[in-house]
Amino acid sequence: MKPKRDPLNKKIENYFRYPIIYSIFIIVIVSIIVIRSRYEAYGILIVILIVGIGNALLTYKAKKNLMIEVVDYAMNFCTSQKNFLYHFKLPYVILDAEGRIQWFNEQFAHMNPNVKLMHKPIHAIIPKLEAALFPSEQDPTIQDEVIINDRIYKVMIQHLILSESLVHELYTDKNRHDAGFVYALYLMDITHEVELEQKNEEQKPITGLLYIDNYEEAINSIEDVRRPLLVALIDRNINKFAKSIEGIVRKFEKDKYMLMFQKKYLEQLHKDRFSILDDIRNINIGNELPVTLSIGLGANPFSFTQSLDHARVAIDLALGRGGDQAVIKENDKFAFYGGKTRGIETSTRVKARIKAYAFRELIEESDRVLVMGHKLPDLDALGAAIGVYNCAKLFDKPAHIVLKDVTTSISTLYQRFVESGDYNDDLFIGHEEAIGYVNTNTLLVIVDVNRVSYVEYPELLEYVSKIVVFDHHRVTTDKIENPVLSYVEPYASSACEMVTEILRYISDKVKLRPLEADALFSGITLDTKNFVVKTGVKTFEAAAYLKRHGADVIRVRKLFRNDMASYKARATAVRDSEIYRDKMAITVCPSDIGNPILITAQTADELLNISGIKASFVLTNIEGTIYISARSFDDINVQLIMEKLGGGGHLSVAGAQLRDYTIEDAIQVIKKSIDEYIEEGE
Repeated sequence: MKPKRDPLNKKIENYFRYPIIYSIFIIVIVSIIVIRSRYEAYGILIVILIVGIGNALLTYKAKKNLMIEVVDYAMNFCTSQKNFLYHFKLPYVILDAEGRIQWFNEQFAHMNPNVKLMHKPIHAIIPKLEAALFPSEQDPTIQDEVIINDRIYKVMIQHLILSESLVHELYTDKNRHDAGFVYALYLMDITHEVELEQKNEEQKPITGLLYIDNYEEAINSIEDVRRPLLVALIDRNINKFAKSIEGIVRKFEKDKYMLMFQKKYLEQLHKDRFSILDDIRNINIGNELPVTLSIGLGANPFSFTQSLDHARVAIDLALGRGGDQAVIKENDKFAFYGGKTRGIETSTRVKARIKAYAFRELIEESDRVLVMGHKLPDLDALGAAIGVYNCAKLFDKPAHIVLKDVTTSISTLYQRFVESGDYNDDLFIGHEEAIGYVNTNTLLVIVDVNRVSYVEYPELLEYVSKIVVFDHHRVTTDKIENPVLSYVEPYASSACEMVTEILRYISDKVKLRPLEADALFSGITLDTKNFVVKTGVKTFEAAAYLKRHGADVIRVRKLFRNDMASYKARATAVRDSEIYRDKMAITVCPSDIGNPILITAQTADELLNISGIKASFVLTNIEGTIYISARSFDDINVQLIMEKLGGGGHLSVAGAQLRDYTIEDAIQVIKKSIDEYIEEGE
């Protein structure tokens, strides 16, 4: 069946048909003239004139009728278009240059019943849509989401240029001057889509790994008949925790669990701050050691495999930070909870022995060993580096210590090595020399630091493929990635203690010179504050081992002596300290002395000797960088406070560095971090 033709199209065809008929008629007449005699020409001419006049009259009349039909058609089409927009199923609005409503359709009126909309600013209806946020001619379209009457809408605003006639036709006020453009705004209800998207996000799986930090130690600390009960209580609390978040938990080793739950419960865990850590720690049926739990959660929207990989990274970070805490890794972000207790020293030597054997193999496979500590090195970093140097020399491997600046705290020990005559001139090398020694078979050993930004020469990490890390600080997100061997034990007193333990197991032929033993002994002495803070059985065993190899307490003690200016600076800092929150001491150490960082640490220790002071924070400004030393007793975790400033450390000994801060601003930031720590109830 043929479609019905538009009357306007038929009339236009007729209008253009008349000239064709007239042309055919002329051709016929001319043909007749050619065939017949010219005497008939006058008659033919008269006929042609008559036909021409008639054709002109018909054309004029047809043109007039055609224009009337075209105008009527255009008006009808415009009316249909306006009706279409008015009854359009999406809310549609025309706004002037100032964001006032000039026209709206039926759907927009239904969204705002009993409201006078004409000439009203759009932000009065939708507060989020301020005129300042509207698109420009260069960027003619913007999109956003708004909430109207508890419904979510996707709003699109277009910048439309108008002709002058349309401006006068659109605006009722003929005297106003406009910019010659309007905004077309329409809304799409996406509430259902957003709800589905949110539901899909909430149902994404979270993978978790739960490890009992000190399972063997806790079990061995209780009598045999009660051990099954302790295990049952641990399992019961973990299963209760999984049930509270509708999760599935499976025990795959005696002290390891895997957990799966939906992402919508992650916010609940954030608010609850992982009370399961306290529940496990509070289990007490006669066990001498409290049971502690570490949790690593991985959230990844792409696959279960990546989510599990994130969980492994998170649990490694939790264990590297001392355990008894939860770490959440969501894509590239980390969240930390817990970490309230001091790391518990393990009595087993198995781990140290395994690490020592692995380190020995790496040394034997290498052509050269480079040792590097942290920036502004102290006696612990230098002593540990000397210990690693000795390990390399045991297996006849050339070794060098990367050292740029000799600080006052290590200058005396450094001079002893330089002047002893027992070491090569390249024992200590600079950054450029270190790069020259690097090849595919070079081993780089990092001591007393595990953060990339804190190492002596961060760029060196990019040149070396085989990296070993020995450190006793808690691991942070800025840790050195993918070392071939990592031995990070937050419970250890110092890096020198760890390296001494490695020396005990790496070979039976270890022979330390007295100067090397002094260097290792001085590092332990520094970080334990003369064997007072954070000492364990292994600490004293390491000290005894070093004593047997010639370490002398008197020689070591001389390394810690200060000059009169440093002593006065420390006394001034103690005198000018401010007491914050009744138990926190904050003060500033002068930086115009020989070793302000060492004096800062000593001042922080000194402040803890004052009655009523439970934590101390001492600042000093060195070349535009604010260095902070924090110390505390066990009931305040300065490591968590310093982590809020980008630093870290241990529960009772921590620090941070602030760049582009004044001393006054740094003090305010410290106070804010203390306030947050107290509010969080840590």
